[in-house]
Amino acid sequence: MTDIDLDLGYALFEQATDFTVGLEEEFAILDPIHLDLAQRFEELRDAAGSDPILAESIAGELISSEIEIRSGRGRNHADALRLQREARRRLFALAASQNVLLGATGTHPWADYRDQRIIDTEHYHRVEEGLKYVAWRNNTFSTHVHVGIRGADRAVRVCDRLRPVLPLLLAISANSPFLEGRDAGLHSMRSQIFTKSFPRCGVPDAFGGWDEFARYIDFLVRTRSIVEYTQVWWSVRPHLSFGTVEVRICDTQQTAAESAALSALIVACVAQAARDLDERRPCRDLPPRLIEENMWRAIRHGLDGELLDLERGEPFPARAAIDRLLEWTGPIRAELGLRPEFPAANGAQRQRALLAQGMTLPEVYAATLDATRATYAESAQRTVEVN
Repeated sequence: MTDIDLDLGYALFEQATDFTVGLEEEFAILDPIHLDLAQRFEELRDAAGSDPILAESIAGELISSEIEIRSGRGRNHADALRLQREARRRLFALAASQNVLLGATGTHPWADYRDQRIIDTEHYHRVEEGLKYVAWRNNTFSTHVHVGIRGADRAVRVCDRLRPVLPLLLAISANSPFLEGRDAGLHSMRSQIFTKSFPRCGVPDAFGGWDEFARYIDFLVRTRSIVEYTQVWWSVRPHLSFGTVEVRICDTQQTAAESAALSALIVACVAQAARDLDERRPCRDLPPRLIEENMWRAIRHGLDGELLDLERGEPFPARAAIDRLLEWTGPIRAELGLRPEFPAANGAQRQRALLAQGMTLPEVYAATLDATRATYAESAQRTVEVN
């Protein structure tokens, strides 16, 4: 049996509203003394039951030491951010009342994956049974952004146009340089563990439209490769349940301001891709092997290295990815009122800088937790506006 209904998914896209927004952020649940991962999701979930807003907003994500907060559907980015800020405020207050901390880096710096427990849901038991070590090893934390796109064929073609954008977004968001008690030498260790290990993950093929996309999903179902659509873990995908294009490439962000800026930029990229498509601006479907070159550069060096201009075959400083995306999305950002502002260094760069200054790994992680608590836990009124 499968819960995949392509006809219903098609109908949802045909009725969808352009540029609605939903935000999803994953946090590590931590012991406040030793800063180790703490398997207490079920306790937090149960404790949230008396708060109807929070109970509706939180979800489990594979392991019991992880919790996700969701905004629900916002009319636009500003509305989704308002909803997410309030949900975050409640989540951090709940965590404090339950004597746990919440971390916001793409990986935990030293936790042993063998000590983590898969949460008790049918979906995640199916994931564990299907993937075994690949699922056990995936102790990672990310940010997802949903953007409403009207029209099923249009949504698939927007995903096609976003394929070469994904490595740029990953480099900007890189926030997981440490794993297993050491500097891993990568800027997004989360991507290496998750994106490079899970099946049907990473940058998808260009499908050209709904019919080819639907044929592939039907193939996966007929061959019993998947029984639910969430087993398609692409870094950008049309979401059949919401009528959205979902961008899933980014590490979770250390601070609320960075998360808001990143989500605003992602919304702008999705919306600009849709506008370019509507205006019939040319777009070449680049071969996966070229996009993968930039994916590796983003994983390995983040904003410290170089990315490739794939149309010209020329390298450029990775930090310029921000300006390139801002320039491309300028028209739609002006229309939607999106003004993302990024710090001088991203999360991975800041963590490495602290380590280079002589801090120990636990001290570096503690500093990230201070930044996370001081920003995500703020009330909706006090959080810095970026949109």
